[in-house]
Amino acid sequence: MFESRINLKSEAEIALMREAGRLNAQTLEAVKAEIRPGVSTGELNEVAESFQRAHGVYSPFKNYDPGNGVPFPGSICTSINEEMVHGIPGKRKLQEGDIISVDCGTVYEGFVGDSAFTVGVGEISSEAQRLIDVTKKALEIATALMVPGNRSGDVGSAIETYVEAQGFRCTHTYTGHGVGRAMHESPQLTNYGVPGQGFLLREGMTIAIEPMVLVGTRRTKTLRNLWTVVSVDGSLTAHQENTIAVTKEGPLVLTSL
Repeated sequence: MFESRINLKSEAEIALMREAGRLNAQTLEAVKAEIRPGVSTGELNEVAESFQRAHGVYSPFKNYDPGNGVPFPGSICTSINEEMVHGIPGKRKLQEGDIISVDCGTVYEGFVGDSAFTVGVGEISSEAQRLIDVTKKALEIATALMVPGNRSGDVGSAIETYVEAQGFRCTHTYTGHGVGRAMHESPQLTNYGVPGQGFLLREGMTIAIEPMVLVGTRRTKTLRNLWTVVSVDGSLTAHQENTIAVTKEGPLVLTSL
């Protein structure tokens, strides 16, 4: 029943999503180039918006309302240190030693590209760097499993098994998701699972995989702004994301440069 709502994409649609994803990757690269101590998250948001305007595209994040009555005010999410996802860009300035996760979406010809990265600001601690490296590797491991015939539980289990073996935790509250004409489509893809269980991966699926990894507890809470999600113990978090197409040739990363 759940699988019947999944929107499989044609080769032509995947080609449009590849262009949306490429532009999204370029937007994130423009933002990444400006990350340094003293820069505000609002300034990073301006970099993203300027790049997208210049290329005739826009972010589906801007003014997105999930039903909480508070439309998201930015075109990117800027989440610092204990902020796992959905950080609101504004006046806060980056400091040496921070880590920042930047999430962005791009709409091109009616299709969405969605991806995210976490990087350090200046010199960061060895623990922070290892957290970033583990989160990146978890995404690589998951991507390799996005082939027809595997199940979502194979992917989620691989993410959590690797992350926990490194001494970190995956969120059980927030997930990856289908992407297409909408930013959030069915199905949801969790960062945990049971091998051989879950929905079947089929050719034409386009799914954003997004490991969200925490140093301490996996428990999170949402701040009073109704958006920013933080670790409840204040420990560091990291987030990596790519949109992947399941094809007969293997996984196709739609949000690469």
